[in-house]
Amino acid sequence: MLLDTPVCDFGWPAPGFTLKTPEGATHSLSDHAGKPVLVTFICNHCPYVVAVADRLAADARVLMDEGIAVLAVMSNDWRDYPADAPGRMTEFAARHGFPFPYLVDEGQAVGRAWGAICTPDFFGLNAEHRLQYRGRLDDAGRGDASGRVPELLNAMQQIAETGEGPRDQVPSMGCSIKWS
Repeated sequence: MLLDTPVCDFGWPAPGFTLKTPEGATHSLSDHAGKPVLVTFICNHCPYVVAVADRLAADARVLMDEGIAVLAVMSNDWRDYPADAPGRMTEFAARHGFPFPYLVDEGQAVGRAWGAICTPDFFGLNAEHRLQYRGRLDDAGRGDASGRVPELLNAMQQIAETGEGPRDQVPSMGCSIKWS
């Protein structure tokens, strides 16, 4: 089912979390205290995620080089959707060259606490970990010669510089989170 994310709730305090990669490495939002953070809810099987995975990896490299942390969370019920199983997450991340941790939300508590709606669902946080962006990776309808306006990249750079996100945001859209 195709869904759009809600309008950004500017200043919403992001709930903390600690999750593991499929390999068992632990990552927490609090590991990035005092830094802007992009948290993205993605999965392996969603065609919307597959379509942007390489661009997400490329933009994440730019952001990480600029001191912005990036974390990806997979909240789908992978038992009902085996394409999203942890072993497949490792393969998906390697295939697309993810430079960021891809974390398993085993009990779906993080996805629920964050109000994740779809995959991909992007949450751009300022250094105080307050929401400043909830929009698309890019907007192909308003692009340059490549046809791409890097909405997320521009927004996260603005958040890092000013602490505030752009007021004009285009909602992300994708497949619904697969709740158990």
